[in-house]
Amino acid sequence: MATFTPLRTDNRLAVRVFSVDKVADGVLALELRPLNEAALPTFTAGAHIEIELPIQRLNMEPVVRQYSLCNDPAENHRYVIAVGRDTQSRGGSQWIHEHLQPGDRLSIRTPRNHFQLNETAPHSILIAGGIGVTPLLAMARRLSALKRPWTFFYCARSPQRAAFLDELHKLPGTVVTFFDGVPGGARIDLAEVVANAPPEAHLYCCGPSSLIEVFERASCCLPKQRVHIEWFKPRASTSASTLPSSDGEFELTLAKTGLRLKVPADKTILEVLIDAGISVQHSCCDGVCGTCETRVLEGQPDHRDCVLFGDDARCTDRLMVCVSRSAGPRLTLDL
Repeated sequence: MATFTPLRTDNRLAVRVFSVDKVADGVLALELRPLNEAALPTFTAGAHIEIELPIQRLNMEPVVRQYSLCNDPAENHRYVIAVGRDTQSRGGSQWIHEHLQPGDRLSIRTPRNHFQLNETAPHSILIAGGIGVTPLLAMARRLSALKRPWTFFYCARSPQRAAFLDELHKLPGTVVTFFDGVPGGARIDLAEVVANAPPEAHLYCCGPSSLIEVFERASCCLPKQRVHIEWFKPRASTSASTLPSSDGEFELTLAKTGLRLKVPADKTILEVLIDAGISVQHSCCDGVCGTCETRVLEGQPDHRDCVLFGDDARCTDRLMVCVSRSAGPRLTLDL
């Protein structure tokens, strides 16, 4: 049985792996339950949890991965996630597929939600690519409980790789599938989906970056408040690995201690904070999960993340320290 180092945060929660089931080719569903009879913290559709895995990075920081909750938000006795085996895994999905067993204990962070469902929308359009089905499945469950109409567009390479398809078909909504890896299969036409959306419908998209980028272009003329996106991986323009080396150095001030630090062009704010012994909760280091969101007290952030986008990208009161930088020579954080 695996052993796990407890999370070093105040919102940690110990759970037990109740079951591990194959739900599609390359996809495992994990049911997590509390160690005692207490109810789990509630969550809303679109929420995710973060799991600390017993894999050490070279800098001794633990590996933390985010997984969307896909079970009914009305349930408080379990969390269900699904993990697709990523061919370009940085270790998380590979370790889960090869090592995690029923009975193992995990340390998780309680649910967070950057992909909120509008429960009052007259119609909801849910667009999933591959493992992006997970948060949208929870939304379909919630909308069904509210008796709100929804249409689910599910894109996968084949029916064998479409996790939870049977469960979706059992819900009282419309499910449309696209399998582009089988003979005669077709790809989804997102421009057509957006054009045919009912008036005032809210649209949600989750999946690979290629799908989301096409969806962004197709929905660019819609009001921002009706378009909702969750990234699993950063888009190329926001990836920390693609930050230009000419961005330049800036000065970082930590308001609570008065400490001043230099952030060079070749380091992120998070790296500088860690080097200085400053503890900041973080996870993906790609600007996707929102875990490292930090208040900005002075200065202009240069947002490089996938959490703040559209109108929110102009906000000056917070930033993600793992990838974002300063647009000016100085930045003051609430640290």
